[in-house]
Amino acid sequence: MKNVFITGITGLLGTNLALDLLAKGYTVKALLRNKKSYTLIDHHNLELIQGNLFDILDQHLTQVDVCIHIAAETAQHYTDYERYQRINVEASKHLQESCIRTGVKKFVFISSANSLGFGTLTNPGDQYTPLKKPFTDSFYAQSKREAEVCLLKNTDKIHTIILNPTFMLGPYDRKPSSGKIILMAWKKKIIFSPPGGKNFVNVKDVVKAINNSLLSGRNGEKYLIANENLSYHTFFTKLNTLTNQSPIIVNIPKPLLISIGYLGDLLRKLGVQTSLSSTNMKILCIGNYYDNAKSIKELKVQYQPIDFGIIQAIEYFKTN
Repeated sequence: MKNVFITGITGLLGTNLALDLLAKGYTVKALLRNKKSYTLIDHHNLELIQGNLFDILDQHLTQVDVCIHIAAETAQHYTDYERYQRINVEASKHLQESCIRTGVKKFVFISSANSLGFGTLTNPGDQYTPLKKPFTDSFYAQSKREAEVCLLKNTDKIHTIILNPTFMLGPYDRKPSSGKIILMAWKKKIIFSPPGGKNFVNVKDVVKAINNSLLSGRNGEKYLIANENLSYHTFFTKLNTLTNQSPIIVNIPKPLLISIGYLGDLLRKLGVQTSLSSTNMKILCIGNYYDNAKSIKELKVQYQPIDFGIIQAIEYFKTN
């Protein structure tokens, strides 16, 4: 399994994965929209392929052992499901079909924990917990869920594994994406904390899970890649301790967040593209917690404290 094709190399997970695979001696082909603008990794075993997910990619997949599909539409401001469905569902199906035609041995789909049902601190959600509100109203979560269903229909044709990472933190978050939560609080005198919480995982542990899934991931299975369940207030307290900060943490009342969300709904109806919505604000008000027992048992992932992910992200932001 030394020849790998990946999508999403420009993102947080894709960059960390590519660097790790190359360090381990893999040959990596990476699909991206504009290869001339990508200068982060320069390696003799890396081939950048310019194109998009709807291109005919068969010529590039020949002699590839495994395809790791990370690229997705993650923006929260689009107001129609078709935008998410086209990229997260139809493009994923198109890529898997290309892999089947060209004899790729394994297809690893990087989905999201948002496509699974969350739980509480004492009873966290797992791979078998049904999706529930407010994520049933999230176009992103719906599209990831639909993609999983479609891809798992072809397990008789190609070995297919679904990985469901939670909220990833770590280096090379260039945009930034999930690292925005750190920038919200780092070097701030006042931090505004939502009432809910989520599961945090180091992006390096997600990379480990992907690597291990190539050897021990079972065909047709889903694996939650999750680590620490923390309230937002606890997360920001941890961040302050790690960075020797002592800001004031102001807890935002749930009714205020929900009201802001309904204002966002109104703006959306008026044609304004905004990430503010009642669904997104409700997500910030819940304890969005998950269990990682299956990934520990079957993929042998040894999780490290999220502290390392926070520190690595901050060090990257300092120099970039």
